Amino acid sequence: MKKILIAEDNDSNFILMTYILKKYYQYERAKNGQEAVDLVGKNEYDLVLMDIKMPVMGGLEATKKIKEIRPELPIIAVTANAFDSDRQAAFDAGCDDFLSKPISSDICLATIAKVFGD
Repeated sequence: MKKILIAEDNDSNFILMTYILKKYYQYERAKNGQEAVDLVGKNEYDLVLMDIKMPVMGGLEATKKIKEIRPELPIIAVTANAFDSDRQAAFDAGCDDFLSKPISSDICLATIAKVFGD
């Protein structure tokens, strides 16, 4: 079973993500961008779901650092900011795809499958 790192500081958003993913994937949580970078350095993941606005280190900076460590690791930005400029900033940081909050279960799973090439 593929393993996903969910970088999300908000408990209710994390619970929603686990509800969506629990039948199909294993997952772990990082509560901020620095923790996400640290966990990617220590563990094997198949994908990162990266909240953009987090304490300690934001998702864009964390994405850049993770891509330095594991450039092949897919990262999907997850954010309430759905403007084209936000989407472009996520891609510029190295994200492979983009999900807007509120998260739809079907769109989330389809986006993950697309990134995995399923």
